[in-house]
Amino acid sequence: MIKGVIFDLDGTLLDSMTVWSSIDREFLDENGVKDIPPDISDIVKKMTVDESSQYFIDRFGLSCTKEYVIHRIEEMVRDRYENKIPLKPHAAEVMDFLDSHGILYGVATATYKGLAEAALRRCGVYDRIGFLLTDREYPQGKNFPDIFLGAAEMMGTQPCDTLVVEDSLHCIETAKAAGFVTVGVYDPVSEADSKDIMKICDHYVRSLDEIINII
Repeated sequence: MIKGVIFDLDGTLLDSMTVWSSIDREFLDENGVKDIPPDISDIVKKMTVDESSQYFIDRFGLSCTKEYVIHRIEEMVRDRYENKIPLKPHAAEVMDFLDSHGILYGVATATYKGLAEAALRRCGVYDRIGFLLTDREYPQGKNFPDIFLGAAEMMGTQPCDTLVVEDSLHCIETAKAAGFVTVGVYDPVSEADSKDIMKICDHYVRSLDEIINII
């Protein structure tokens, strides 16, 4: 029986992944980088904010500081999170179902905490979630299970009765290895990994409302 749900944010609750696939290129272009690798977003999506910022500096020989990279990228995407990015279809419907059945839930994300909170508030769901965890609290990110284990501890649940809902392969791998029940969510940006995701996750959905049938 599922007693708690841990949602990813980008690509899972928010329709925001295309923002990140374009912003990396915009930032590098702004800083004079030529011949930007076509897979740059795939490379950095597994990294924390600190790691990806340092990677840009090291890989492309940028003269700026890591702190500048972090703040500039946050600045570039802030307007979209505060004013534009929508919830994915049926996200609120799933929350209604969880609330009606007394199932706890919250968000664990690698996104900047301020941006995540701004988007969730604008979409009217911030006050509904039980927690918002980011790599500010768990700097190792989702390559390690600590953020998922911390979320479960906050809900008073065990991995075996906690659903982790994610669209990214490496996050699902981490949660699955830690004993969580995993749901892979289709997102166009991660479609290239969809076959691998389906192989390892416990459930795979193309629409969030399918989660209701799983629970």
